[in-house]
Amino acid sequence: MSCADPSCGKSIVVKSPDEIKIMQEANQIVAETLCMLLKTAEPGMTTLELDQMAEALCHKRNAVPAFKGYRGFPGSLCVSVNEEVVHGIPSRKRKLRKGDILSVDFGVKFKGYYGDSAVTIPIGKIDSAKQRLLDVTKESLDRAIEQVVPGNRISDISKAVQGYVEKEGFSIVRQFVGHGIGTALHEGPEIPNFFQGERSPKLISGMVLAIEPMVNLGTYKVKVLRDGWTVITADKKPSAHFEHSVAVTDNGPLILSSRENFV
Repeated sequence: MSCADPSCGKSIVVKSPDEIKIMQEANQIVAETLCMLLKTAEPGMTTLELDQMAEALCHKRNAVPAFKGYRGFPGSLCVSVNEEVVHGIPSRKRKLRKGDILSVDFGVKFKGYYGDSAVTIPIGKIDSAKQRLLDVTKESLDRAIEQVVPGNRISDISKAVQGYVEKEGFSIVRQFVGHGIGTALHEGPEIPNFFQGERSPKLISGMVLAIEPMVNLGTYKVKVLRDGWTVITADKKPSAHFEHSVAVTDNGPLILSSRENFV
């Protein structure tokens, strides 16, 4: 779940190797759930059905959905369709249609620690513009993760995302950012997907970062709907969202939410 709260960036907590192992367990529950949704989501399904499936698997793995009840959010999943950027609320009225893109963001709490990851899913065959949007957003996350090494700064992550995305002709959402994660869903530091200057926190081994590019086909500007949660693009053009929770280690980035075990 992306962060727009200034308190996100206040407290940076370095984790021990044992804590990172637990966080990897938490994030693997998230990864398993997202892979299930990748294989299951299809035209005709409602976003509430997907939410219920995710919550059931979460409980089966003895975890707690992280988003449900967070600041009053009503669902276990954030399900955002087409022009919805993030924080879409699951609904029995919202049926998926062929050609949609569905951004699914999921988090859990497990043994006192949080996991958080997101993926954008094509529903049936999608048009070439949406496919390229997905490809560029995913690649921008991969490039960001490459920067997660001790001695680099948060700004190196930001520059990697923005430089690639804007070169490809897309725009970066600025109102919502990534965040640290641990015993709280949102910890410091904030991780913007756009460059704000070199004076940003330095990466040290033991930090865990939820990196989440949100990329729009049109303008970077967004607005929040009357429900107080759903964020849409101001021009109502499609948006994509990919996220991984990543630990900084002396051996390079460790993607805690990797889906490799479930593909």
